Amino acid sequence: MPSEHRVLTIRLSEMRDALALMDIDALVWNEWTAPEPVRWSSREDYLRHCPPGSQLVAVVDNVLCGYIGFRPATGLSSNSHVCEINIAVHPDYQQEGIGSRLIEAGKKWAQEQGKRKLRLRVLSSNPGAIAFYRKCGFVQEGCLEREFCIGGRDVDDILMSCFLPRS
Repeated sequence: MPSEHRVLTIRLSEMRDALALMDIDALVWNEWTAPEPVRWSSREDYLRHCPPGSQLVAVVDNVLCGYIGFRPATGLSSNSHVCEINIAVHPDYQQEGIGSRLIEAGKKWAQEQGKRKLRLRVLSSNPGAIAFYRKCGFVQEGCLEREFCIGGRDVDDILMSCFLPRS
């Protein structure tokens, strides 16, 4: 079905989403997109790390196809206005604008929670993701050079952020 006829809904994650979210992680996070592939040992393990409500999920025609996750940047109260994000879109749904819609919804949700800064980490071996984040308003704040050795190659860990207006 052409993407212009699909119905996209973005909502908070629920318990029933765990298996679909685990499947997306297994498909998206590999040696080019993460320091190590993300593999959950069980649904319970996943839910311990990603409890319901800690993500916004994208659902297209009743199929969960992506998410943006939120976690505190640190446990410090002086840093509570900063939120670290991660985002993934199922490969079958990439290049349809779902990631951009998730980022925009994530910015709005974070601002409603009193957050003023979103930050993320992206590997230098993933130039498509870097370009996507820039398009979504993120700027590079730093770079941990040769932070990872992946497949025999040194890879930088790029730190990016986006400031949100005060609500």
